[in-house]
Amino acid sequence: MGCKLHSLNPPVLYQFTPTKPNFRNGSGTIVFSSNKTNQRVPISASALPRAEVSTISFKTLEACKLGISRYPDFEYNALGGKGTGTGTKVEKSDQSGEISISFDLNTLYIPPLTSGTTKFLGLPLPPFLKIDIAPELFKGRIDQDSGKVDLEFIAKFWFSAGSIYRAPPLLVKTVLTSEESKGMIRRGRGERLNKEGKCRLVGVATVDPIKDVFMNTFLGLPTECLAVLNAEISFSGSS
Repeated sequence: MGCKLHSLNPPVLYQFTPTKPNFRNGSGTIVFSSNKTNQRVPISASALPRAEVSTISFKTLEACKLGISRYPDFEYNALGGKGTGTGTKVEKSDQSGEISISFDLNTLYIPPLTSGTTKFLGLPLPPFLKIDIAPELFKGRIDQDSGKVDLEFIAKFWFSAGSIYRAPPLLVKTVLTSEESKGMIRRGRGERLNKEGKCRLVGVATVDPIKDVFMNTFLGLPTECLAVLNAEISFSGSS
């Protein structure tokens, strides 16, 4: 039972529109969509390092959230997630501080959702439940002047219950943004990079049913879900 990825419209990260694609295909694909508005943050042009080519370090932090449907959010501690990538200055851009980033999947790690990392209504997840996250793509753009972040993220989510049950992977596609992401019933607003390199990235997803009765019932599909990820991004390289 496979999951088929459908591209967003437009398919590239660098152009966004408020139009939401139709995901009612039953393929098991989760696609996040972002509608972003301008957001002003008091950050100086020299607050972030400037380089033609940079090494980018990405870390996930505590106090993250995952929400589905109208239920209360899951509390997710993503501390320990990490990855490295390369950033290059975007030559043909209206923003002089904009850089294009591509992360190395061999270095990218996102902590799984387990009883040790995730709580619901203040209680840990049952110890037999686990959701592994296997990244397949992580790239995008960061504006070093304003701190705006837009990162395309694709991953497979593997749900399991001990050794008894393991669902087919759900393919997740999102643009994690420091701006606003809004769906029909879920919305979130991120925070741009500050002088310490910390930010909040958000994304809303439309989640369709898959060919798995347990997963459809457990997640209440079809519905929307929200991801809120606190992260730290740092730059190093020669100017």
